[in-house]
Amino acid sequence: MLKKFLSALLVPTLLLAGCGISSNKNDDKLDIVCTVFPAYDWTRHVAGDDPDVRISYLLESGSDLHNFQPTADDIIRISDCDIFIYVGGESDAWVEDALSNARNKNMTVINLLDVLSDSLKEEEIKEGMEGHEDCSHDDETEYDEHIWLSLNNAERCVSEISRQLGGANKDNAQKYEENAAEYNAQLQLLDRSFHMLFDEKNDVMIFGDRFPFRYFTEDYGIDYYAAFPGCSADTDASFETIAFLAGKADEVGADTIFAIENSDCTIADAVVENTAGKSAKIAVLDSIQSVSGKQIEDGATYLSIMDNNYQILKEAFQ
Repeated sequence: MLKKFLSALLVPTLLLAGCGISSNKNDDKLDIVCTVFPAYDWTRHVAGDDPDVRISYLLESGSDLHNFQPTADDIIRISDCDIFIYVGGESDAWVEDALSNARNKNMTVINLLDVLSDSLKEEEIKEGMEGHEDCSHDDETEYDEHIWLSLNNAERCVSEISRQLGGANKDNAQKYEENAAEYNAQLQLLDRSFHMLFDEKNDVMIFGDRFPFRYFTEDYGIDYYAAFPGCSADTDASFETIAFLAGKADEVGADTIFAIENSDCTIADAVVENTAGKSAKIAVLDSIQSVSGKQIEDGATYLSIMDNNYQILKEAFQ
């Protein structure tokens, strides 16, 4: 596969480039490196105000998970850290080489797909959806990487992060457990709100975009139609796909067409223009896969983004 091939070339190059870079590990803090924002934010809440924990977030530039490749500095940070948390899907093909060359051989590694191994969903090419070569790899099973869009998955990941932090710092293990329990209570509260919103309504979502929300729709029994699967990098849909989505929107009476963050909404606009009434609204949901450092400075959290998604969906479906 092209991405794996490029990663295999890139990581050794980065390791060589970093040979002259000294370790940033110059104190006794527990260093935790996270690839994606949800894991970073969950870990922040579990650690709380512990001054002996330092947490890094690799995608703080706002890079999309599917396009991210680590820099030499990223490789050094991973090499020296105490706990490394990553998703573990196709987009993380570079991780295996990075870990095999890590200087800290006692590192704790948390692969979130492994944590959720009994509830993973395979990437799905649904009726009317344009396939993409990145989503099909011969006999290999590719799982949907957007596991954080299920609040149930989030709760399980938070508990595992708490357990691993407690193992690494036993003096504060009870505090981590208390922080995780408090945070999970907030996840459960928001989960109940989503269940009440979609309870027995048989709702259908029309996405004029990629579709990374499969775990979310599975949780609440929502059907969907979309232009591309979540793993796709495509941004241009065929007229056949647009016409299909417009027809489905007319069929189910959808008055909202959805897109995801950072989309120019071109496909969603085209779907609206091809519906019978041409009056549907466009709403943007955040898939939390490209949260920037600036957004974090402005107060973005996993819960705040998921709650904002709730408010958007409430307006669309109530």
